[in-house]
Amino acid sequence: MADRLTWLGHATVLLEVGGAVLLTDPVLRRRVAHLRRLAPAPGPPPRVDAILISHVHRDHLDLPSLRLLDPAAPVVVPRGGARALRRSRRDVHELAAGETMDVADVQVRAVPAVHDGRRSPLSQQAETVGYVIEARRRVYYFAGDTERFDAMAELAEGNLDVALVPIAGWGPRLGPGHMDTGQAAAAVALLRPRLVVPIHWGTFRPFGRGQRDAYQPALRFAACVAAVAPATTVCILSPGEGLTLAGP
Repeated sequence: MADRLTWLGHATVLLEVGGAVLLTDPVLRRRVAHLRRLAPAPGPPPRVDAILISHVHRDHLDLPSLRLLDPAAPVVVPRGGARALRRSRRDVHELAAGETMDVADVQVRAVPAVHDGRRSPLSQQAETVGYVIEARRRVYYFAGDTERFDAMAELAEGNLDVALVPIAGWGPRLGPGHMDTGQAAAAVALLRPRLVVPIHWGTFRPFGRGQRDAYQPALRFAACVAAVAPATTVCILSPGEGLTLAGP
């Protein structure tokens, strides 16, 4: 069976890999707080084996979106993140960076990220992580939200097939803990994936801001990767668009 990934927008990716179905940072609504979605909101996938949460910010851990998903699907969160789900009645697993969990026939490993993990400024601190997913045929990396950091070069020990890398945001500026297109391309040069899919762009805008130049971050990112990591192929998807990875 071929692997398939579908970018549903922002940091939400459906990964159908190695016999497992994983969903990252699900945000499936048309509106989240002051943000509006530029494309139609996706429907919930019919099957999910596990839900991977990189951190508990509301545009990555959206409780109303979580309620749309199979209640039997376990939720994997960074250490300290279970507090945000204490009323969810879900099976919640905390993973610190370096810890692993088996889901169906794939291994999920939490890896470091550089990003403030508090749900709100006055909340208790929680970790922020990315995930390396080792499936039968391929190794995937979902970065969540992070700055570029030197240890990215060691996350998959040079054996990374697909990286899902954030390249922008939803507002006019990026704060600490994020990467712009140039920083994201520099991260790709460290990661050395065979294929990179840019995420965290072109999905949400604050009310009152238009969608002009929505594709510019992805195009700038592709140009930067071509300059600093020419061996990596960039695949730009639109929200809702998928990619099938066939063969060994």
